[in-house]
Amino acid sequence: MSDRLTHLTSNGEVHMVDVGEKALTKRTATASGELLMKASTLDSVLDGSSPKGDVFAVARIAGIQGAKKTAELIPLCHPLPLSGLSVEIKPDQQLPGLRVQATCSTTGQTGVEMEAITAVSTALITLYDMLKSVDPGMSIRQIQLLEKDGGRHGHWRR
Repeated sequence: MSDRLTHLTSNGEVHMVDVGEKALTKRTATASGELLMKASTLDSVLDGSSPKGDVFAVARIAGIQGAKKTAELIPLCHPLPLSGLSVEIKPDQQLPGLRVQATCSTTGQTGVEMEAITAVSTALITLYDMLKSVDPGMSIRQIQLLEKDGGRHGHWRR
């Protein structure tokens, strides 16, 4: 395997990287993002009066489903067996809004960064969908990888 992974062949054609010769290692990744909203919208989420019910539970499930479907959504991602996945949603009065954080893990030949980012994105989009009738001006921002561990490059933290 070359020192540099590339999604291009020597002819410049796109292909999925062959990771078959890479060692199986424990890999984890954590990503985060934010949904900014009116303070009154956040209040309705926190007091349980939002029109579509428990937005936290639905968004957590959506994040989990999103991570599990990453290879179907991102063309050159390898399908991975996830051994662990958590999606946390926390209110933040300072934004005002909600912070989402997802951590994925696997033992495999490639990392789970895209699964963590997809989990966060899917959870945020679901929260937006569930609250848009109350606050269509909400904004999703700061979707980013926070940390990854495992594989050839080892540990990385933002």
